[in-house]
Amino acid sequence: MSMAASLRPAARRATQCLRLDTRRRRTFASTVRRDADFTHIVRLAPCPLPVIGAGVVGLATARHLTATHPSSTTLLVERHAHPGTETSSRNSEVVHAGLYYGRGTLKTALCTRGRRLLYAFCAAHAVAHRRTGKWLVAQNDAQRAALERIYASVDPDAEDAPPLHWVADADARRLEPAVRARAGVLASPETGIVDAHGLMVALRGLFEDEGGTVAVQSRVEAVEPLQRAGAGGWAVTVVDAATGESSTVTADVVINAAGLGAVDVHNMIVPPERQMAMFYAKGNYFSYSGSSSSSSLKVNRLIYPAPEPGVGGLGTHLTLDLGGRIRFGPDVEWIDDPSDVAPNAARLDEAVKAIREYLPGLDVDALAPDYAGIRPKLLPTGAFHDFVVRKEDGFEGLVSLLGIESPGLTSCLAIAERVEALLYK
Repeated sequence: MSMAASLRPAARRATQCLRLDTRRRRTFASTVRRDADFTHIVRLAPCPLPVIGAGVVGLATARHLTATHPSSTTLLVERHAHPGTETSSRNSEVVHAGLYYGRGTLKTALCTRGRRLLYAFCAAHAVAHRRTGKWLVAQNDAQRAALERIYASVDPDAEDAPPLHWVADADARRLEPAVRARAGVLASPETGIVDAHGLMVALRGLFEDEGGTVAVQSRVEAVEPLQRAGAGGWAVTVVDAATGESSTVTADVVINAAGLGAVDVHNMIVPPERQMAMFYAKGNYFSYSGSSSSSSLKVNRLIYPAPEPGVGGLGTHLTLDLGGRIRFGPDVEWIDDPSDVAPNAARLDEAVKAIREYLPGLDVDALAPDYAGIRPKLLPTGAFHDFVVRKEDGFEGLVSLLGIESPGLTSCLAIAERVEALLYK
């Protein structure tokens, strides 16, 4: 039996749009069975549901569409050789509770629902995760006021509202003796950590098993409306990164989930007066050679400083990985080049100063630059912007996901639900 013939019916329909790559460019090692990877798109039959961008949000969206609409063919187009190599794999891997974004925002709604969906998904699909809990710590009256604003901003009656409570000074010293919090501690017990790589493995496995197709090393060069009498649709032109070959598929719907490249894709389509700028906040992370349980520095949960308005991030915080190792970051470094992911060692002194505010026993010699990630911002210099998840006015069948930074990982499954609702409800 040929490879194409061995695929289930939905996947066979996908091969009408794609040419099989017999080199089998596997992205992730996984126990989930997959039949093939597809990397070369050719001009043949229409593909109704292309999703541009195979980060965690694109993967979650594509998988949700295959699960809820199995009669449609979903095509996931990724410019890199592997899904999830940009923001999705260069972050803190934190499952956020949904504290920072204010009532009535899309970030709050999608983060709080996404948190519940993500914990349930991880439990159902054996994705490593842990509810570590998080402390927000204040060192002065201004920082205490910032924590009180966060506490007041959470609507306790909202669905999936995160629980919060204040920690008494004596309890704080007993539970985390290494942590300094001169002006108070606000605890978020629902915050946790997740294996982002394992999550993407699981999402991709389900997507492909349900008939979806992943095309890697496929850079979108143009997205243009079709000129068809009485019908809409789109022509998506893709360039194969390996060969330079340019090919096109037609589609009824296009979902732009391209992450760092989402505004570039958006600006290919809309007129100049509706084009947007993207701003890039690089976050440097620092490894710590001692574990969270070492005698010199024992920490049991995530530790975040009180947020500072207008900075563009949540402060250089302490997070744990699933092995118990400590890391710090991200800081905020505004850059022009979104491909600049080398950690900046020159930021180390500033990070040490920030960390020692809440962790005075830090061993500076155990700290080293580790990795960096880029957050896509729709506004400069730390101004708040909400997620953009919308159908584009005047462009039938175009759904845009723009400015999907933190808490995008936590929100990915809820964003997928929202995209499906925009298309079908």
